Amino acid sequence: MKKFLFFVSLFINISLLAQTQYNTVRELPDYTVLKTKMKLDDAVIKADTPAEFPGGMKNFKKEFADKMDVIDVKSKKIDTRVYFIVEKTGYVRYVTALGSDKNHSHAAEVAVRRLFVKWKPAMINGQPVRYLLYFPLTLKKYD
Repeated sequence: MKKFLFFVSLFINISLLAQTQYNTVRELPDYTVLKTKMKLDDAVIKADTPAEFPGGMKNFKKEFADKMDVIDVKSKKIDTRVYFIVEKTGYVRYVTALGSDKNHSHAAEVAVRRLFVKWKPAMINGQPVRYLLYFPLTLKKYD
């Protein structure tokens, strides 16, 4: 719990509102890098019902923060974009984080991988689909 409070009080801003900015995977600003790291063939970022973490996105944010290691941040601000696919089965695959600090990106990837839970899969026309979920993670260090 100390780690969580320190982490939150020092720096964290997770916003999942970015999920609605784009209509297709190809529109993502990191698409050229992502297609080399992930299987994006039939992944979608818009669905009738988006993928849902057990307990909702508020619970996802809490669990993610609990699982993320506190790293030594040398710069005042770090921007990372975290991407992963919630498969039709509800399991997470292809976790990738891209950003200005490799250590922070790696810590974000590990935090998502540590969440060993089954999501409720995204649905289109009542059928489960592969859903690419992404969010910006901006860390600001306050002195």
